[in-house]
Amino acid sequence: MKAISYNRYGGPEVLAYGDVGEPKLGPDQVLVRVRAAAVNPVDWKCREGYLDPMLEAHFPVIPGWDVSGVVERTGGAVPEFAPGDEVIGYVREDALSRGTFAEYVAAPVRTLARKPPNLSFEEAAGLPLAGLTAYQALTRVLGVRQGETVLVSAAAGGVGSLAVQIARHLGARVIGTASERNHEFVRELGGEPVVYGDGLVDRVRALAPNGVDAALDVIGGDSLREFADTLAPEGRIASVSDPAVTEHGGRYWFVRPDPADLQALSDLAAQGAVSVHVSETYPLERAAEAHRSNQEGSTRGKIVVTVS
Repeated sequence: MKAISYNRYGGPEVLAYGDVGEPKLGPDQVLVRVRAAAVNPVDWKCREGYLDPMLEAHFPVIPGWDVSGVVERTGGAVPEFAPGDEVIGYVREDALSRGTFAEYVAAPVRTLARKPPNLSFEEAAGLPLAGLTAYQALTRVLGVRQGETVLVSAAAGGVGSLAVQIARHLGARVIGTASERNHEFVRELGGEPVVYGDGLVDRVRALAPNGVDAALDVIGGDSLREFADTLAPEGRIASVSDPAVTEHGGRYWFVRPDPADLQALSDLAAQGAVSVHVSETYPLERAAEAHRSNQEGSTRGKIVVTVS
């Protein structure tokens, strides 16, 4: 089969397009014919070796954790799906090896859910990792409730744009940081945009004088202190990008595969409560360009690689 792979850590230039062996199918796995795979910041961080202390790499590595596609075959212990079913997945395992930037991926059944029928394969591919990150942080970690005010960073990005919509579905008022060129986009998602950078606390307090009830950070670094300073006295803060959030009394969350959460997210998309904005698409053989574009860090919504 055709796939993108790399034999060593490095920049986008280490990504090679070519033939690799088709994956074997274990009893708890589903062989998915890939139609699209989204690019996430974690993909290039894995490629450059930043996650080497926590994830062993079995070279050659096929990158990619997000997928949408069609079930080709199922393992002997998988009654949940059948050939022809359309699925989405956050196909993360405990090592870097066989990812989703390929014509086929053998996905553990615990990483899959049914694809929302109203989303294209390209849109659906952008839902699992970013959507689960937002969904789990807002529901499991922050426990957002109806009537609360939530602050979301990078509200026009992959995780942020989905967090705005999910928080709105939960009944919250949402303030989202974004560059001015993305303010109208954030409004369309249901959020109230504010410019990030110096003076953020004052701008947020102008909208929420008593502080926000919950803050979700997806950037980390210096923004954590500002986000913590926007909180109401009993406010909660979580970060999905920087463990240093604990220094500000918050919680760090690394998204995990969960079929029930992924199906709940898929159902929200099917109901029209959540949509995915795809800003760019690239064919599989141009995945290195997709990585470069994502690494620039100014993407609105998602970048997706398509497999014909």
